[in-house]
Amino acid sequence: MTMGTLVLRLLLACTTAASVGVLSAAAQQPAAPAAAPAAGASQPPPSWAVGRPEIEAAQKLAPVAPPPIPIAADKIQVDKLKVPQGFTVELWASGLNNARSMRLGDKGTVFVGTRLVGNVYAVVEKNGKREVKTILTGLHRPNGLAFKDGALYVAELSKIWKYENIEDNLDNPPQPKLVSDQFPTDEPHGWKFIGIGPDNKLYVPVGNPCNNCLPPDTHAQIRRMNLDGSGMEVIARGVRNTVGFDWHPVTKELYFTDNGRDWVSEDLPADELNRLTKVGQHFGTPFCYQGDFLDPEFGWGRSCDEFVKPVALLGPHTAALGMRFYTGTMFPRQYRNAIFIARHGAWNRTKKIGGDVVVAQLNRDGTVSKIEPFLTGFIQNNSYIGRPVDVLVMKDGSLLVSDDYAGAIYRISYGASRVSRR
Repeated sequence: MTMGTLVLRLLLACTTAASVGVLSAAAQQPAAPAAAPAAGASQPPPSWAVGRPEIEAAQKLAPVAPPPIPIAADKIQVDKLKVPQGFTVELWASGLNNARSMRLGDKGTVFVGTRLVGNVYAVVEKNGKREVKTILTGLHRPNGLAFKDGALYVAELSKIWKYENIEDNLDNPPQPKLVSDQFPTDEPHGWKFIGIGPDNKLYVPVGNPCNNCLPPDTHAQIRRMNLDGSGMEVIARGVRNTVGFDWHPVTKELYFTDNGRDWVSEDLPADELNRLTKVGQHFGTPFCYQGDFLDPEFGWGRSCDEFVKPVALLGPHTAALGMRFYTGTMFPRQYRNAIFIARHGAWNRTKKIGGDVVVAQLNRDGTVSKIEPFLTGFIQNNSYIGRPVDVLVMKDGSLLVSDDYAGAIYRISYGASRVSRR
């Protein structure tokens, strides 16, 4: 080997070693951060806007935001509200931010849930006056309430809690007991309306996690379970989003409201009033809406005759929510066992409808004979001055109506039954 060849090999070896060292060091460095989205890059739309048409009139529509705080009692426009002749509507309680579902305790306490602010309220009579107490705070969408044997059941987004002996401890509520956490955590249609049926079981819906999609087996349904959370079963499917149900006082059948999908048109589909006559029935979502409208996305190859048809239609996008059978004796006889339904009011229509309470009269076979307006006036100049959410029959037979827009509860009475102790 010549001296020149030896020198060349030494140079090549040094170069190779240096290259390996550089590559090894580079491999140990953290990866460079991904480039930030370019300014002005589009963000995914909120769930409520998915499917909204790209036309100006539709692009202006969005959910109606309530005022950040409850409307002051002297600013609530009760004088604009109308009820049938012989009835009286009055402001019963105010200052309940985002007042939603209501339940009556054994000792006369009215419990009120919320969807946006995380509170549960209790309205009580004290020293001849009505008082609103905030008894629970910091919960995640505690919309649904139920009451049984002195215990308050509260539904968060994915959990059900039980507060025992609550009426004796309103100023210092007991630590809750977990009933169940076996529910999905999806935000769209995740808030719940709950109730305890005549079978002494707790009924809990799970909405479709979208405007309109093929739901997984865990969604678009109503479940029931024992009061301790055991024995959970699905009793109804094809339910897009029910936020109100009750049981017929005579037949004990479950009736429930259901909200139709958005963005097909301003007039389709209608919200529904449904009746469950046997466990396992399917009510159409997402294949068929309002009993006769095949969905343009998922209805291909299907028939609306495959599914249980609603007993009544409640108007397009009216957001039919809380409902109760009237079991009191204050109102005239024709209202006995009729259904009062709170319609929150349409937001995805250019002309607002709903925003009222209607009454559904039933035939002897449980079908609906007619639906009539009962409490109206919440829509003024195509805007809301209030939005009804739930109804509650009181022990004296009067009817309470919650309003999450004004943060208020109204009382409807008949004849000389006016009560005002605010």
